[in-house]
Amino acid sequence: MLGLALGAAVGGAAVYFLLRRSVPATKGSVRLEGLDSPVEVIRDRWGVPHIYAGSVRDLMFAQGYVHAQDRLWGMDLVRRAASGRLAEVFGPMALEADRLLRRVGLRRAAEAELEQLAEAMRENLEAYAEGVNAFIDGNRNRLSPEFVILRYRPHRWTPVDGLAIGKFVGWSLSGNWDTEIVRSWIVERLGPEEAARMEPGYPVGAPLIVPPGAECRGLGAPLLEELRKVQELAGARGGGSNNWAVDGAKSATGKPLLANDPHLPLQMPNIWYEVHLNGGGSNVIGASIPGVAGVIIGHNDRIAWGITNTMTDGDDLFVERINPKDPRQYESGGKWVDGEIVREEIRVRGRREAVVEEILVTGHGPIISPSIPGEERALALRTVVAEPSQHAQAILLLNRAGNWEEFREAVSHWPAPTQNFVYADVEGNIGYQMAGLVPLRAKGQGLVPSPGWTGEYDWKGFIPFDELPSVFNPSTHYVASANNKAVDDDYPYFLSAEYMDGYRIQRIVELLEAKEKHSLEDFRIIQGDLYSIPGRELAEHILGLQPASEDAKRALNFLRVWDHQLSPDSVAATIVEAFFLHMLRNTVAAKLGPLTDYFVGKELHPAVPDSAYLYRSASWLLSLMKEEPPDWFDDRSWREVMEQSLEEAVAALRRSLGEEMSGWTWGRVHYVPFEHVLGRVRALRPIFTRGPVPVGGDANTVAQASYIGSRPYAVHSFAVSYRQIIDLGDLNRSVAIMPGGQSGHPASPHYSDMINAWRWLEYHPMLFDRRDIEGQAAGKLTLMPA
Repeated sequence: MLGLALGAAVGGAAVYFLLRRSVPATKGSVRLEGLDSPVEVIRDRWGVPHIYAGSVRDLMFAQGYVHAQDRLWGMDLVRRAASGRLAEVFGPMALEADRLLRRVGLRRAAEAELEQLAEAMRENLEAYAEGVNAFIDGNRNRLSPEFVILRYRPHRWTPVDGLAIGKFVGWSLSGNWDTEIVRSWIVERLGPEEAARMEPGYPVGAPLIVPPGAECRGLGAPLLEELRKVQELAGARGGGSNNWAVDGAKSATGKPLLANDPHLPLQMPNIWYEVHLNGGGSNVIGASIPGVAGVIIGHNDRIAWGITNTMTDGDDLFVERINPKDPRQYESGGKWVDGEIVREEIRVRGRREAVVEEILVTGHGPIISPSIPGEERALALRTVVAEPSQHAQAILLLNRAGNWEEFREAVSHWPAPTQNFVYADVEGNIGYQMAGLVPLRAKGQGLVPSPGWTGEYDWKGFIPFDELPSVFNPSTHYVASANNKAVDDDYPYFLSAEYMDGYRIQRIVELLEAKEKHSLEDFRIIQGDLYSIPGRELAEHILGLQPASEDAKRALNFLRVWDHQLSPDSVAATIVEAFFLHMLRNTVAAKLGPLTDYFVGKELHPAVPDSAYLYRSASWLLSLMKEEPPDWFDDRSWREVMEQSLEEAVAALRRSLGEEMSGWTWGRVHYVPFEHVLGRVRALRPIFTRGPVPVGGDANTVAQASYIGSRPYAVHSFAVSYRQIIDLGDLNRSVAIMPGGQSGHPASPHYSDMINAWRWLEYHPMLFDRRDIEGQAAGKLTLMPA
């Protein structure tokens, strides 16, 4: 990369000057073109801006300005990723990601969405963009150091940029096209019946979001029917989060409490940015995404909400038949029809000529397979993220909603990613609503690529909003979700086959039901819970083994006294996690051979950092270890493979951590790198990167901190990216924290000042009352009309 970063051999004094110069002013006043009236921006001592404006337009303008002050380079990076323009800055190393994103066409979809927005919503986005540009125009010689090091300047912000970022984040969380391809490869290798045995299903009896009816039946016959499809075509290949709320009957305050902690890859700076927006009839505080107008997670003066990913299937791949005599045509309904040809020019830094992608767009979507190594079929992608939508309208309506009905009206416009919204209000109500576009398929479940030429598997619309899972004031007095299955199999529509294992939701429900009434402190403890249900079961299996080596025998001693907590200082946690990964690899390799790496996390494409299979594999593996199917391994018993896996795990830990087993603590190998893109350059690492920070947990603990199986055990995958607890009895008692800090400027005191608090499960107050805000103010900046 960064053969550009290159000139990072600047002297220490020059670097310090560069870093300090870019930190924006947070006191005084500044005159700006585009404002109608003065706006006050009061930053508290945690760096959170509280914006007071006289109109919605000025409020959006100020949010754009403040986002740009603290996070402009991160905003530019994400809009480039969404638009397929990373190679302009990073050169050939980013070309493959750009090629795929240009083919998927998120920016084209954002341009179409802008045209369909109501005038008032479009004006809000234009005001936000004007605010970003006002900062750029007034600070061209004081931009973030990344712009200077990489030697480029940001181009002007547009409303399309924010819409494209929203679609990019949505696609990152809702896309499953890569698992469809890997699943089809598995079928081609094993056949449909054997491939079905490799499929991690949702555990029978695990908690559902909406109170259950019938027992979960798993995938069964529909899966086999889907997988047999692949054999016919063989000639022709997430994120997680927790949220929950209790009503007054289970709250120590007599009013609802609501908790949310979305799980995303951790980086410097964080994806989230806390902000308080007050003006034009809005008074809302919470987590926003720099580049996107409004607040995504938080509360206003009447309601609170939190989100988790539903894991619904929003991507389908279609195998198209291309006319061998005319590559612009594809087969549909027994005849050749013309597709649309989209020409995309990708500028690559260091190259004189642009890379040209000519993309055939069929009735199902763009052909994406030319950018997927090893894939020869013509695969068209249809994704809900590219559908006509009202994402911006949903956010801004949600920020102003005052009751359950207005909340549901707001999220009815939410397109993707489909989310589990948990709700609570000051009147004492709680609820749950799934929101987003879920395809209605004429046939099949979209688990593997479908034949596109027949029309049999086409989308016929989307599940009507009023028929999506929902519950209001349940008799349990709580609602909760953790990327788990939402409803039982009596629900009339197909939602997904790729839920996360149900261990997190099982533990959350256990803790919610363990006490009659909960306090904010109880919710804090739940958010930090490191108890491992699958770890407990794995330990039971390990303790039943008779290993041969002295090291493996010693390892058993740590498990005999283990409390099943995946704490950073636990040796037993390290042993169990290493055993799990080795046992999983050995079990999968017996069937998949060279495809094993994809099952445990190898990326299919640079734009998709890991595989979703690993996060759903614990219950699958434990089920097999319990059943011990005799035909799984050719010449070994399950016990022999388990003992082999334990010996391999202990030997690997000894090689990496040394002979002293008491030093094999989980935090030594399981840590958050807190990497910055420029931190990959050794000379720049001390400036931009803030890791490693040892942490506990894994993919199946409430305090999630996932690793990629092909790169164990550092937390390069999903982890707690933000925590909030909202007290509807007194909103001023609400708290939040995020890993990192508010600022994207390394020289700012708010670049990484929240990391330790996040690590130790501490929070800062979500200041809401102006008197409290002014009492904790670190500076006030007044934005004045020019």
